[in-house]
Amino acid sequence: MKKSRKKRLRRLAERVVDRHRRRQQQGEISGIIRMTVSGFGFVTPDSEKFPDIDGDVFIPAKFVNGAIDGDQVQISLLPPRRGRPEDAAKGPSGKVIAILERDRQEFVGELLAGSILRPLDPRLPDDFVLTGSRKGAKRGDWVRVKFNEDGEHSGHIVSVIGKAGIVASDLDAVMAEFDLPPMYTEKEEEIALQLESREIDRLDCTDCFVLTIDPTDAKDFDDALSLEKSDVENCVVLGVHIADVAAWVTPKSKVDEWAAERAFSCYLPGRTLPMLPKKLTAKISLQQDQLSLANSVFLTVNTLTGEVVSGFRKHTHIKVARRLDYDTVQQFHDTGKAPRDWDKQLREQVDKLLKLTALMRRFREANDKFIDLPLPEVRIICNEADNTIEGLKVKTSRESEFMVEEAMLAANQFVGQELLDKHIAGIYRTHAIPDAEKTYEFADMMLESFKLSSGDISNRDVCRNFIASLPDDGRKNVILNLLLRAMPRAIYQIHPEIHFALGKSRYCHFTSPIRRYTDLIVHQQLWNHDCNIRTRSGRTIERVAAWCTEQEEVNDNAYFAASDRMKLRYLADEFARDASKIYEGIITKVLNNGFQVDVSELGLYGFVKKERLRGNFHRRRNYQLDEENAKSSCKVGNYIYLRLDSIDFARGCANFSPA
Repeated sequence: MKKSRKKRLRRLAERVVDRHRRRQQQGEISGIIRMTVSGFGFVTPDSEKFPDIDGDVFIPAKFVNGAIDGDQVQISLLPPRRGRPEDAAKGPSGKVIAILERDRQEFVGELLAGSILRPLDPRLPDDFVLTGSRKGAKRGDWVRVKFNEDGEHSGHIVSVIGKAGIVASDLDAVMAEFDLPPMYTEKEEEIALQLESREIDRLDCTDCFVLTIDPTDAKDFDDALSLEKSDVENCVVLGVHIADVAAWVTPKSKVDEWAAERAFSCYLPGRTLPMLPKKLTAKISLQQDQLSLANSVFLTVNTLTGEVVSGFRKHTHIKVARRLDYDTVQQFHDTGKAPRDWDKQLREQVDKLLKLTALMRRFREANDKFIDLPLPEVRIICNEADNTIEGLKVKTSRESEFMVEEAMLAANQFVGQELLDKHIAGIYRTHAIPDAEKTYEFADMMLESFKLSSGDISNRDVCRNFIASLPDDGRKNVILNLLLRAMPRAIYQIHPEIHFALGKSRYCHFTSPIRRYTDLIVHQQLWNHDCNIRTRSGRTIERVAAWCTEQEEVNDNAYFAASDRMKLRYLADEFARDASKIYEGIITKVLNNGFQVDVSELGLYGFVKKERLRGNFHRRRNYQLDEENAKSSCKVGNYIYLRLDSIDFARGCANFSPA
């Protein structure tokens, strides 16, 4: 380690210890505990009660003392860590001394045998004791359990969900665990279908050549593009047409309340839970050859630079000329050959859109210096009609997706600025700069495990240069995933603060009002302003933003839980066909009892238990297991060949052995 780095670490450690002493003088601290699958947790202190405390407090597993994820707890701080400066620099640790309030009253688990229950959420402990009636539940059933009032890890069965291992039951279990709203009833669908659109002054754009570009299996069409000549020299007008959902869904109406409760459409593998009733969505969607109502943003773009030089927004009538899909547009981009049913006008329009948006992306890259994480996503394909698993599909961003994405980003940025200019309370998408502790931990891991110097990733230029320098092999995706984890989640809030990844500061979500309530409420605010109707207050908008941020994380966690379980079913089928199959993995995390591996072809994390290794291994450093009296070690970043050992479906975990 270089001397300068040692000095920086010592200075950081001294500041942390000093801050820790000040915290100890404040006495006991209360906050929300967030548990990890490894058994330890972090407490976020109440910012109003403890404004001088920055960052989270680490709670070792032995000091959790019965708390579960989300509980309001009281903690006391432990003495500062001793030893290496790196250890002291990692911040304070504490122990739970009281559980002030349980966050949840119920959870979902699989009944294994007798009174043994394994929670679906891996952050919950395994030592739950069932009391009372089994409600007819049998071994292997998903059950909903309510905590007993004694405060211990005991509970009683409320209801039986279904047999674990059946796709429909597994999805039912995920929905119950994450408290996702049910599908709309037929009565609710009919109520929504009766809605009539409100009148507003509209610009007739039915002569514009408008296109929708979506996935091949898309059912909702809430955005479309057009391209027209401009009176400004060396410019064109890019039209971004968004379904005018606010024409149908008015604030505080019944359907608006339904949409607000859901906050987002939730896309589980094999099950779609729409934010709006399906029949209403079909009515609102921008369908081909139909007269549609849109809220359109018209952007004047310089064809030499890709800069958006001006724009305006207007409610419009449009008619979609063609419905296209990403795969077909990408094939046209790659080969230059268009399908037989594409006429000259369509070929020219798509070609111009591809070139213009590529130019806009280059301009944005040079000026906003956005951070691009080119991570492929391995999706499990599950047939929604018959609940069968069909296979895996790798999704990567391509030029056809970039084309639509670039237009939507520009429209969102324009509307975000409009909200500010017109003093309309709106919801902004923000993404904080990575905090110092996460930045340090990431840099330390890169240096120790990959021999790479990441620098300060909270600096956008440094972060971009680091990404550009990554080795083009299997380790790249692992490093990018670790980088993603080192960054905070993007959130919604009323104030237009920085979006670190995009390099923007006045950015909102406007372009998906059918599937995101944040976008719908922006549309409703603009509608009221355009009609001289009172808009919602900033206080109301702030509450909505906080709720949507919370629900977005719930939906994401539900998706990952469902996806992992479907992938495990797929893996089990693969194992039944060929038990000797070998997988390539990369070690991503080292624990005392083994290590986590990223199996890239499955898009799944697995685990290798320490006892499956040949030799006597011990964790001597943060990022590796070392064998006693030998030179071999298992550390983060190492490639390893694996065979499937076992699958824990309840916990959603695949265990592997070195091949």
